[in-house]
Amino acid sequence: MIAGHFIWITIAVQLIAGCASDGVNPQGIKGKTGYSLTAPDKVYSLPPSLHEISGITAVDAASVACVQDEHGMVFIYDLNKKSMTRQISFGSNGDYEGIARVNKALYILRSDEVLSEIVDFTSAKSPINVYKTGIPGKDAEGLCYDPKNNRLLIAPKEISSDKPSALNTRHIYGFNLASKTLIKGTVMDFDIKKVEEFAVKNNIKVPMKGKKGEEKVPDINLKISAIGIHPLTYKLFAISGPERLLFVFDLKGNLESLERLDKDLFAQPEGITFMENGDMLISNEGAKGIPTIVRFNFRK
Repeated sequence: MIAGHFIWITIAVQLIAGCASDGVNPQGIKGKTGYSLTAPDKVYSLPPSLHEISGITAVDAASVACVQDEHGMVFIYDLNKKSMTRQISFGSNGDYEGIARVNKALYILRSDEVLSEIVDFTSAKSPINVYKTGIPGKDAEGLCYDPKNNRLLIAPKEISSDKPSALNTRHIYGFNLASKTLIKGTVMDFDIKKVEEFAVKNNIKVPMKGKKGEEKVPDINLKISAIGIHPLTYKLFAISGPERLLFVFDLKGNLESLERLDKDLFAQPEGITFMENGDMLISNEGAKGIPTIVRFNFRK
């Protein structure tokens, strides 16, 4: 009987060790992210041309389209081959911060709220359209496709008002893909005070502030650098790059999960996208090192 118990204990230990070696860390999965953010499944080192990669979007099961914040060029990167397979010119030099795919079209967001549309990125001679969105924000960086509502979601990194009431709010706007016009009002609104309360309630490590000898309090700025909608859960993932924070909201703007990103894995997180199976990819500018795409397999 004792020998039997010993065998089962040994098997259990081996199973736990096997899970750990596969990168499954139950302690690293908090809230509703579905990912172990301390144990990536793969890290891709990108070429120097993507040193300042600022946005990514999945284009098929093996490739992503990337944009960087200097040149009007889209780079198609093959994840299996670990190499660049194509470059698509769409405009002059500029501060390009986000990219989203809508079927065969690619939309690229410039920091001054201007959208460029590559109508058919699979064609060598695709038409290029440009739209001035007129979003009431500064330094637009977050861009993603919302297929259920046939719209693009756009998130400014900076607030557009000096009013005290605006200092603690952030917004996401919608761009109607049928009319190619900005949707009136905001799509989602985030109250930073409620976000900080969420962090305290759930004991989440976030940036803190406070004078010496006083109790420190959360100091979250929520400067959104990337957004993406999960294809299976339909939650909105948002990254605040300067703070290395990953937020998960429902489509009404309610916060469901918040995690701090490891600085050793995420030197400067600037882009996020999802494969059809739910795998998440986060891109990092090179900063002082090599630009990367960090991949996390989706685990329900």
